Amino acid sequence: MLGACHPGPTVAVTLLVAGLLVAAGQDLSGGVTAIAAVLTGQLSVGWSNDAVDAARDVAAGRSAKPVVGGAVAARTVRTAALVALALCVPLSLAYGLLAGAVHLVGVAAAWAYNVRLKSTRLSWLPYAVGFAALPAFVTLGLPGRPWPAWWIVTAAALVGVGAHLGNVLPDIEADLATGVRGWPQRLGPDRVRLLLPAPLVAATVLLAAGRPGPVGALAVAVAVVAGAGGSLAGRRRPRVPFVAAILVAAVDVALLLWQGAALS
Repeated sequence: MLGACHPGPTVAVTLLVAGLLVAAGQDLSGGVTAIAAVLTGQLSVGWSNDAVDAARDVAAGRSAKPVVGGAVAARTVRTAALVALALCVPLSLAYGLLAGAVHLVGVAAAWAYNVRLKSTRLSWLPYAVGFAALPAFVTLGLPGRPWPAWWIVTAAALVGVGAHLGNVLPDIEADLATGVRGWPQRLGPDRVRLLLPAPLVAATVLLAAGRPGPVGALAVAVAVVAGAGGSLAGRRRPRVPFVAAILVAAVDVALLLWQGAALS
């Protein structure tokens, strides 16, 4: 069950929100509620993804996945996804009605991706909506329910688009073989390798511009060098663009956490 929940993204997103909560100055009670809401939401998304994709994963021979390998039944994963979603709803709303509604929109977008949108040209949209919802969810649960700065929400959406490209890149050929034709699959691996750094570097520029200074300038320089270098090296070493994208995304997350004052 742990393997089927997509533990990497689940932990990463939950830790990102935990960092945003600290940066925004949320108290312990509110922070625990928000983290529980995000964790259950991510568990529901991860489990529903494996449940929906079970037949395709078998066809693609992805034996490392728990459902395909026989470690857990697809029905069990599907049930767990629904239970996690049922817990996510009251936990999200307990953090605040408006904040909870925003978070649930992001979770609904992720479910829409799993069920339908991953095979369409709009496959990038759920990632953009889901990531953009995170800083808004955090701040709307603060006293006064402030909205985060527009450039933080936009940067988070761009990070989401970059995450989509990076997540799909290693599996494009297998996806095409099983009929999955989302936006990256239609572009093809070569174009995706070139495009992958663009939304992440754009997010870096936005976050750096929101709080000008040497730290932001250094972050932009690192993002541009890593992104361009990854794209250039991608033809000979296909994994390099993905690694470079992770580096740029890490820079973006660090900048996002640095923007604590703008969050609240």
